[in-house]
Amino acid sequence: MLRLLKHALLASGLLLTTAANAAWPDKPVTVIVPFAPGGITDVVARVAAERLQAKFKQTFVIENDTGAGGLLAAQRAVRAAPDGYTLFFCPIFQITVSRFTQKLNFDPIKDLTPIAITAFSPFVITVGEKVPVNNLAEFIAYVKSKPGQLTYGSAGPGSLTHISSAVFLKNAGLDMIHVPYKGIAPAFSDILAGHIQMLSATPVEAKSYIDSGKVKALAVTNSERTTQLPNVPTITETLKKSPNVMTWQGMLAPAGTPKDIVDAMAKEIAVAEKDPEFTQRLIRVGVDPVTSTPEEFQKLIVAETDRWRVITRELGLKPPE
Repeated sequence: MLRLLKHALLASGLLLTTAANAAWPDKPVTVIVPFAPGGITDVVARVAAERLQAKFKQTFVIENDTGAGGLLAAQRAVRAAPDGYTLFFCPIFQITVSRFTQKLNFDPIKDLTPIAITAFSPFVITVGEKVPVNNLAEFIAYVKSKPGQLTYGSAGPGSLTHISSAVFLKNAGLDMIHVPYKGIAPAFSDILAGHIQMLSATPVEAKSYIDSGKVKALAVTNSERTTQLPNVPTITETLKKSPNVMTWQGMLAPAGTPKDIVDAMAKEIAVAEKDPEFTQRLIRVGVDPVTSTPEEFQKLIVAETDRWRVITRELGLKPPE
């Protein structure tokens, strides 16, 4: 897991002087979010943007640019002027996994500059209340007794909800039928109705269903339990070698954005992560707070890209023809 900063860094002045001797920011900053308003990425982005707005005394405007699984927003971000006035807030899945499941016309590592991670979340493997199991080991035995007969849902082919399930099934040696949906909400509707048996989602997406007793949480896809569902065991407590599957939420900028601007925003987010009010807001959203330096974020992106290159190949996933 990414090393947490041990000491909050002091933020630089409200206005920065770039190499071009221009004060930044002297006009509103646009933060592109690749998903619709109200989702986990959008909400976390707004919490971070509000903090930056308060620090730098300039408006940080969230623009939700949906379509093509968020790739249109990513393309817009990489093509923007690298002047600190266009930022990109996304789950790093978009820039580490999507290159192996979608056709990209840009290089996420070369064309984006990492600023800071704000939060992370594992996924949780859930089953419908009528599935006759109470823990992951029982579910594995149940599926093995019905090979190729049971189904699992996802928010769409190649989505992280799909991949997190596929990773678990492969490591458990299970055979289930994939049923893709156009979003996680209709998938939950069908697990409630008993049309599918399993669904992987983030805790923020699954928690209300779990709390209602209408779905059962079997395991989280991380090697450590999450603060959101502390009583739910990890997959590795049953499957020792199952790889972690998490979604990291972070801020990036177009490649070439001045380092002093990048560093100033990263330092302010690091300071915010030491603020109990800020971290509690993130926890209430349903994510676990974490932060990084730009350099740590870059290393994580490279490492996760290498890791997912292997995992997607093993799963037989590839970009569409």
